[in-house]
This record gives sequence, structure tokens and C-alpha cells, in this order.
Amino acid sequence: MPPKPSDEPPVTSSMDPLHRQLCEKIRSARKELGWTLQQLGEASEVSSSMISQIERGLANPTLAVAYRLAKALGLSLGELVGTPEQESQVEVIRSNDPQFLFRDDSSCKVRTLSPLHLEKDVEFYQVSLKHGGEMQSAPHFRHTREFVTVEKGTLELCVGEETRKLKPGDSAHYPADCPHALRNAGKGEAVVFLVVIYPGRAVNT
Repeated sequence: MPPKPSDEPPVTSSMDPLHRQLCEKIRSARKELGWTLQQLGEASEVSSSMISQIERGLANPTLAVAYRLAKALGLSLGELVGTPEQESQVEVIRSNDPQFLFRDDSSCKVRTLSPLHLEKDVEFYQVSLKHGGEMQSAPHFRHTREFVTVEKGTLELCVGEETRKLKPGDSAHYPADCPHALRNAGKGEAVVFLVVIYPGRAVNT
């Protein structure tokens, strides 16, 4: 009587990464379906003893066998034998992505350059002020600060009763818990980058 196919975990210590991934993928997909080795064997027309050896890393399936197993498990061949894609650590905000357009009217255009789905204490914006345009802001939370850098044109910065004129390359930082405004004081378009830093949780508002 032939030995019963083993359902023991795979022996993967000496296998190369691709072979190990294939073994683990077949076993995990079978377990997700709640199938025994015999049930997968019947569905794929591959012997249960061969599947057991494949899962334990004792045999390498041919392309035809891998295809039959993938089909039975509801996977494509690429999903079964392909390497998993590494999740990117870089999130890109494209210049033409409309969901990041915060404001666009006859006075100014504001694009948020910060991820929308994250809770954050810092927000980053690109502000384009048209000729004669301005962006007025009501007071933010107590201890909020803003940093502005002029990329293009001439900017008039108004903070409370104080007004300063900034040119390309100039930067300024100021409390944003009082009325403040950015005004285009030049003849053409003004483009600035604005960073808003909200108070930490330890600060009482």
C-alpha cells in the first residue's frame, strides 16, 4: 500500500527563493479553499503524492503541472509562479491630478502637494496668484505657523497689521493664528510655495 501523501509544512530551508515561493503559494492557496491534497489532486488531475512533494519542496513541477495546479486553484500561471511586487515606498502626486486641486478661481489657483489620505500636522501647497489676485485666510488654530517661499513674481504678505513685500527666492515665516493674506503685488503671475504647520497635540488650542 503506497504511503499516504504528507500534509506537513514544506521543508524550504535549502530552496532558492522562487522555488520556496511556488511551494508556499500552492499550499496557501489550497488551504484558503479548504481543500485536502486529494481534493486538489482531483481538481487538477495531478496526483496528491506529487502535490505533497511539490508543497514540501521535494519536487519541482513542470510547466504543464504548474498550469493545471494554477487553473484548479483559480489562479493565473503568472500569479502562481511570479514574484510578488514590492509595495512602493514612493507616492507621486502628478501635476495634472485634479483631486489635488484645492482651489481654482479668478483670483488664484491652489494645489495641495501633501497626501490627502494621511492625517498630518504639516500641509504643503503651491499657490499661483493671478495679476491682482489674493488669498485671504482666517485665523487658524492657536500656535499654527506658516512658511512661504516665492518662486515667481512679487508677493505682498499681510499678517495682522504688518505687511512685507517678497521677491523670487525670498522666504518668510509667521504666526497663522491671526488674519493673514497673500497678494500678488507684481504685474504678472506670482507663484509661491506655502507650508502650514499645525500645533502638536500637546499644545492647547
